[in-house]
Amino acid sequence: MNPDECSVRAALDVIGGKWKPVIIWYLMDGTRRFGELRKCMPDATQKMLTQQLRELERDGIIHRKVYQQVPPKVEYSLTPHGRSLSPVLAALCEWGSERRKNSLRMSSSQKADATQLSNHAAK
Repeated sequence: MNPDECSVRAALDVIGGKWKPVIIWYLMDGTRRFGELRKCMPDATQKMLTQQLRELERDGIIHRKVYQQVPPKVEYSLTPHGRSLSPVLAALCEWGSERRKNSLRMSSSQKADATQLSNHAAK
C-alpha cells in the first residue's frame, strides 16, 4: 500500500499531536478563550498551544474570532468540519477510559504481587 493513500495517516496529519485531540475535545463543549484552554491543559506551554491552535485553524477544524478591543479578546470554536470529529473523539475517550481502568487494575495487582514477593523474601 502506498503510504500517501493511508486514510489513518491523512486523519493524523490533521489531528495528530499531543494537544490537538485534547483541544478539540474541550471545544466540543462550546466556544472558549485562549486562557480557558490554557487552564484546561496546564501541561501545554503557551507556545505549543498557540502552534496547535494555528494548525487546527489552518486545517479548517477550528474557527478563531478576534474582537477588536483592549485588551484583545480571541475566541475559539469548532467549525462544522471540526464537529464531525465528535464520534471519533468520543470513541477515543471511551478507549482511553477503559485503558485507564485496566492500568489501575494491573497496577493494584502488581503492587499486591510485589508485596507477596517481599514478604516471601523476608521469611
